Amino acid sequence: MPRLLESGPVRRRLGTWLLVSLTTIGCATTGTFKNGLYQGAETSYRIAPLGPGWSRVTVDHQNDLAWHNEAKGAVMHVDSTCDPAFDIPLSALRNHLLIGFTERETVEEQIVPMDGREALRTHMTAKLDGVPRDILLQILKKDGCVYDFGLITPPGPSFEETVGDFNQMVAGFTTMTGKP
Repeated sequence: MPRLLESGPVRRRLGTWLLVSLTTIGCATTGTFKNGLYQGAETSYRIAPLGPGWSRVTVDHQNDLAWHNEAKGAVMHVDSTCDPAFDIPLSALRNHLLIGFTERETVEEQIVPMDGREALRTHMTAKLDGVPRDILLQILKKDGCVYDFGLITPPGPSFEETVGDFNQMVAGFTTMTGKP
């Protein structure tokens, strides 16, 4: 069963992901996940399997799916929402995910194809509470929903060693047609 971390009230704040590597307790879920298929109340989608070393965690119902790689100090997540309030530009959605991070520097940003649409992919360095992190985000809007993917690692080798798993996961992403 996935591990649970109690989080603050700010939905989708990536800063909680840094805490995942420090504290985990209990069990919870926001939907079902089996054989690469996530089925939640609003969305249903497939992702490719992750490489070895990733343990599934749940952050107080704040994300659809999340994993922690303890050896690398890395966390990865997938989240979706179908709230009409999130029908805003991809860059605004990216900024929403970065609340709480300081000293942000964009390493690379590009529009990439994803599941028949355009997604915004951003690699940044930033700090949370003075702790430096590498952050890779990919954000997709499709059929009235927003899907966001994130990888957060300590700077340096940890990022390079886990980005392949992130790339594999997002390359295998497809939304499922119809309501879950």
